[in-house]
Amino acid sequence: MSRRLLLVDDDDSIREIAQISLERVGGWEVVAAASGGEAIEIVAAGGVFDAVVLDVMMPGIDGPTTLSRLRGPLPSAVPAIFLTAKLQPADRARLQALGAAGVIAKPFDPMALPMEIDRILEEQG
Repeated sequence: MSRRLLLVDDDDSIREIAQISLERVGGWEVVAAASGGEAIEIVAAGGVFDAVVLDVMMPGIDGPTTLSRLRGPLPSAVPAIFLTAKLQPADRARLQALGAAGVIAKPFDPMALPMEIDRILEEQG
């Protein structure tokens, strides 16, 4: 059974590393978006996903705003996980209050990323 993940990050190298890791190690089918606006367009066009992973700080539409805009067309049961380079305890609590299933700090270990995402998703039930 294929698992589809929407990956949203404005950094080309991070997006590429995460996509390769999630596909090859995690077995995900990954659709990558370079911006919040692009992610919103993908979902609005009928993209169906089992999870969303998005960067917090992006130019234009940041991760939290992107998530709030995705929540209209995307079922609320689809878990969202944030990637962030600035991870303080207050930041984690703020992002989880926005409905994030979890938060992963950057830089991440590419080999461990799929397992970390699976762990967060399993905790969500």
